[in-house]
Amino acid sequence: MNPSVSLLRVGFVGLGVMGRPMASHLAAAGHSLQLFDAAPGVAETLAASLENAVAAPSPAALARASDIVITMVPNGEVVRDLVGGEHGLLQGFAPGALLLDTSSSEPWLTEETAARLAARGVAMVDAPVSGAEWGAKAAELVFMVGGAAADLERVRPLLEAMGKSIFHVGGLGAGHAMKCLNNLITSVNLLALSEGLAMGKRYGLDPQAMVDVLDVSTGMSWVGRTHIKQRVISRRFDDPFKLALMVKDIGIAMELARATATPAPLSGLTQELWRAAAADAAPDASVSELVRWVERTSGTEITAGAAPRVRA
Repeated sequence: MNPSVSLLRVGFVGLGVMGRPMASHLAAAGHSLQLFDAAPGVAETLAASLENAVAAPSPAALARASDIVITMVPNGEVVRDLVGGEHGLLQGFAPGALLLDTSSSEPWLTEETAARLAARGVAMVDAPVSGAEWGAKAAELVFMVGGAAADLERVRPLLEAMGKSIFHVGGLGAGHAMKCLNNLITSVNLLALSEGLAMGKRYGLDPQAMVDVLDVSTGMSWVGRTHIKQRVISRRFDDPFKLALMVKDIGIAMELARATATPAPLSGLTQELWRAAAADAAPDASVSELVRWVERTSGTEITAGAAPRVRA
């Protein structure tokens, strides 16, 4: 606990893969927590393991007992429903409260929700994250923040407790725009990397050696350094981020392209291919399944070791 940080009454909604460790870091920093999750028993179980945390019976009750409410849920529609639905946050918020949405939400829905909150004297900041489950557990998330500078300063101590980097990228909605673009670029990278490794394997190269080369060459990437050996060559295919969520974020980015009249032919093709992979996978498939789809379409498993060259 940092004695120089003012302690806050914080509500946290969404206690899944990312939300659970994020809320835990806030409790460790000394903030008092109200917890809520749509899944029965989740908030109660986490609250029992933390200092100064209790489970709230509803979003409204959580907001009533909080100065700042954080949401970490699948998309902006869920955030909108949490705010305005039956027993929603709006029924509990007092004027002067603030909603900090760390979800990967649609910027236009964020603006809509913020307008509804502002009419009741409640501020909003969008601060989606990069860093995946390991970043949440290690408190090393990267926050991409949209909103007023004064509102960012109100939530900065909370962001600092959960992450390592904070970037103020613009007004409200800018954080969510940055997040979908980050994931769009990641999706292009993972697709290109998978195809390149399949080509190399068919030529007779060892994918492990290829990754070693890429990691110190101009083809290096975060996904190459953290994903291929760990989840593909190992045959675990167990990244906790869901393929469907990546497809959702690509769709948000493509809607931004449409709304800004930005030609994006490569991104459009990427969206088609990711949709094809999703159609061929289970509804709850890991994002790793994109690579398995490339393997199936190429007839080549990206496994350790060289193999005889395939000739046309």
